[in-house]
Amino acid sequence: MKGSGNEARYERAVFAGGCFWCMVSPFHVFDGIIDVVSGYMGGHKENPTYEDVKSQTSGHYEVVQITYDPDKIDYDKLLKAFWMQIDPTDPDGQFHDRGPSYRSAIFYTTEEQKEKAEASKKALDASGRFSDPVVTEILPASTFYKAEEYHQDYHEKNPTHYKEDRKISGRDEFIKKHWGEEFWELFNE
Repeated sequence: MKGSGNEARYERAVFAGGCFWCMVSPFHVFDGIIDVVSGYMGGHKENPTYEDVKSQTSGHYEVVQITYDPDKIDYDKLLKAFWMQIDPTDPDGQFHDRGPSYRSAIFYTTEEQKEKAEASKKALDASGRFSDPVVTEILPASTFYKAEEYHQDYHEKNPTHYKEDRKISGRDEFIKKHWGEEFWELFNE
C-alpha cells in the first residue's frame, strides 16, 4: 500500500467476530483487499495488550481492520462475508471463545456504512436463517489499536496451531450448517 498513490481512495471496514485469527484469512481471498490487520477496538484502556483484552478488563473487542479498494470490492460484499463468518445470535462470545472481547460487532466508519450494516442486520434477522434473534452490535468506530506482531496473519505464521484452534472452535461446522453452498459461492467468485 505504501507509495502506491491510491491511499486516498481506499476505505476501511472494522469487524469483530470472535478470535481475530479466524477473521483475517477469509477476507484475504477477495480482489480489492489491500490489508487485513488484527487489533482491538471499543474499550476504555489506551494501548491495550492482548493480555488486557483477553482478561476482559479493557472493554475492547478483538477486531480486524480491513483496508480495501471500493473500486474493486464494495462494503456490501464485505458485510456478507462478515455475516458468514460468525454466529450473529450469540451475545456472549463466538464459538469456543467466551467473554465480552469475543462478541460480534460491526464498527462503522461512515454514516453510509452504518446504514448498510443496519439494513444487512435487519435483513439477516428477517430471513429466518437463525432460530434466535441477531444480536451483533453496530457501533461507531473508535481508536483502532493494532495487535502485537505475532497476531498478524497468524494463519500464515502458525498454520498448524491455527488449523487446530479453528477445528476445535466449531466455527466451520456452524458455517456449513447455516450457509452451505452459499458460503463457497461467495468465497470462490
